[in-house]
Amino acid sequence: MTVLDPKAAAPSFEQLEREWYENVYKGVGDTGPQLTVRAIVMGSILGCVMSLTNIYVGLKTGWGLGVAITACILSFSIWKAMRGMRLVRSDFSILENNCMQATATAAGVSVGGTMISAIAAMMMITGKVMDFWVLFGWNVLLAVIGVAMAVPMKRQLINREQLRFPSGTAAAETLRSLYAHGGDGVQKARALAVAGLLGGSVAWLRDATFRFMPWNMPGSLPFGSLAANGIPWSTLTMKWDMGLIMIGAGALMSFKVGWSLLLGAVINYLVLVPMMIQQGVIVASNPANGFAFRDITRWSLWIGASMMVVSSFVPLAFQAKSILRSLSSIRGIRGGGGGSQDPLASVEVPQTWFWAFFLTAMVGVVAMQKIFWDISIPMGVLSVLLTFVLSVVACRATGETDTTPVGPLGKVTQLTYGILAPSSMTTNIMTASATANASGCAADLLTNLKCGYLLGANSRKQFLAQMLGILPGAIVVGLAWNVLVPDASVLGGDKFPAPSAMVWKSVAELMSHGVRSLHPTARMGALLGALVGLILPLLDRYLPERYRKFVPSPMGLGLAFVVQGFNCISMFVGASLALLFGKLHEKLADTYVVPVASGLIAGESIMAIVITVMQLDFFHLT
Repeated sequence: MTVLDPKAAAPSFEQLEREWYENVYKGVGDTGPQLTVRAIVMGSILGCVMSLTNIYVGLKTGWGLGVAITACILSFSIWKAMRGMRLVRSDFSILENNCMQATATAAGVSVGGTMISAIAAMMMITGKVMDFWVLFGWNVLLAVIGVAMAVPMKRQLINREQLRFPSGTAAAETLRSLYAHGGDGVQKARALAVAGLLGGSVAWLRDATFRFMPWNMPGSLPFGSLAANGIPWSTLTMKWDMGLIMIGAGALMSFKVGWSLLLGAVINYLVLVPMMIQQGVIVASNPANGFAFRDITRWSLWIGASMMVVSSFVPLAFQAKSILRSLSSIRGIRGGGGGSQDPLASVEVPQTWFWAFFLTAMVGVVAMQKIFWDISIPMGVLSVLLTFVLSVVACRATGETDTTPVGPLGKVTQLTYGILAPSSMTTNIMTASATANASGCAADLLTNLKCGYLLGANSRKQFLAQMLGILPGAIVVGLAWNVLVPDASVLGGDKFPAPSAMVWKSVAELMSHGVRSLHPTARMGALLGALVGLILPLLDRYLPERYRKFVPSPMGLGLAFVVQGFNCISMFVGASLALLFGKLHEKLADTYVVPVASGLIAGESIMAIVITVMQLDFFHLT
């Protein structure tokens, strides 16, 4: 499929597709099982379980976790074990696993992204809980638009331009290695299971039966006797967290992000916040109980939010040429089903599918915006049209850099509607919810389609697998959300700082009320945060490589201003342990770091949800 002679003419689009059809697809994608009932069931179950993890971690840190590779390892190992126990007659095929990870991605990622950002921000602004069926319908419609948006871009970005989509390529290599060396997959799954049990056990001992590790006692160690300007570190959230979930999250980050989080926490909680408390800028909402995390973040979030927003836009400026190529190639984008001469007419998703799903979901999105949030129909239609343009940008950025700029694209919409409808925070947030979530879903499916392209899969079957994962994912996400967030008061506080939602909320408030509504010190902090958010990416890009490791991550530094200090400490510890283990045992680290970290996160977050459900009134256990 490549031209060996550099002087020879590059193969045409049609030649590339025909070679792929003859050399990769034939004998694989047209003969082996792919879209099977067991693949959809397995993908739905694994995706729904991991969607719980993503909601919990997202409310804690504002970040989401990929599910595709973890789901592939788990499904491969589960099916191997079931085959060994003679519960099933045949192994999962590699292309069944590929369809399974598409379903798992839809259930675990595509329908939950907007919950921890736009939906949480809306709840904090209005103080109202959204009905389950509203959440369900909104999640389903946005995911359908996103999945449909990938259809006209697949042949352009994957078949024609051969963009790498690094996570999709990694998923394909993971599946190949599992099926070539099955022992690796079993070892990874065993490590994930043991770590999951450990994480769940810690959560149970801490929060359930015996309250063996309460938040307030050993949690202040080893910093209990320390103070900043006379204020105990524990009051400033600089203490040890009696849990493993953030250590696992830190292990999945780069060490640069980890130490940037710790640096930001020291600057914020041990320098700036005590100074603002002494000057009377930060005051306790309930003096009898001391300073709450919410009291601190009312001031500090403006530094972190401006830093993260500005730093997220800088890479878009670096990718200006790529974005222009994306927009100029919209006219050249075409779907499958190109007639009888098209070698992939029976493999690619036809354009008629795109129009059917896209237009249906578009009508639903605009109707929901009008009915539930009183957003005018023209404004709603514009938000969906913006989704089309911004999805092209998101998919190309993901294909070239493996980074989906969901946050910046959401802010583009927020800034646009801040000009068109400056007085409506609801319009600002819910239109941005549509563009950001749908764009992310489109990039997710294209990443999965890249994996299938490398393995010789049928795109239509992958498309259907992803569509089938949306419904179960939306049901589980809606139910879990109402359990974890029974009212708006739990957001932005000690339990769920919801940093992503805090940023969305702050942008909407700023566009609605204007800069003058902020305290003068908050204005100065926002300006300084924006300058830091601009300078750090420039330094990271233009400094000699040997100096770049000393440049803090603006995302890590900014996040420290909107999450508790103990979370920053734990994530730093996790990133440090992963780095140290990788230096000492590189091969073992490649095998175990990701499964162990994922297991700690999944075990503790799922157990925390189980405990929350057990403590509901209808179980009579409170």
